Amino acid sequence: MADEVVLLDTNVSMFGMRVRFALAEKGIQYEYKEQDLLNKTPLLLQMNPIHKKIPVLIHNGKPICESLVIVQYIDEVWKDNSPLMPSDPYERAHARFWADYVDKKIYDTGRKIWTSKKEDQEAANKEFIECLKLLEGELGDKPYFGGESFGFVDVALIPYYTWFPTYEKFGNFSIEAECPKIVAWAKRCMQKESVSKSLADPDKVYDFIVMLRKRLGIA
Repeated sequence: MADEVVLLDTNVSMFGMRVRFALAEKGIQYEYKEQDLLNKTPLLLQMNPIHKKIPVLIHNGKPICESLVIVQYIDEVWKDNSPLMPSDPYERAHARFWADYVDKKIYDTGRKIWTSKKEDQEAANKEFIECLKLLEGELGDKPYFGGESFGFVDVALIPYYTWFPTYEKFGNFSIEAECPKIVAWAKRCMQKESVSKSLADPDKVYDFIVMLRKRLGIA
């Protein structure tokens, strides 16, 4: 029997993009169900009753939640094609560490850029750039974070590339000027069809944040 795969997601979500990359890398056919985060569907609430968030992967009726957990699940279930995790246990742990760093630092520091008051903007920009510079150090001269092939940490970080223009507009700074290695790495990732076809339109990300700022009373 063929696998039934459904993805509950929102187009501009960096977390959902991770799952779309992984599915595309593996060549997995799936049904995409766009979710309105301001009006959550009964299906989303049923499939993720704890966090009530996207993305949710539904595989043969069983839900898997949290983007990095989903990506690892995809890699384990469809392990014969385009492995995302290293085979070596130490390298796997290393990849999980840096993916966790992206989750803990890049999202929060990026969010500060578009939520900060003018007097706090410079500090927010600086904190975000410092995190990216640390990632540049980890990347080194490798084409991808895992070495020669696109892998788990790349999947975790590359969705943010489509958010970079929004961060730059609100923060009034240039990420490429500050972190040229990260931008060169992102452009390298964009050459992969699984990435370029799964990334959200940066203009849609910007419009989403403008709407969110109004709802939060920031604008």
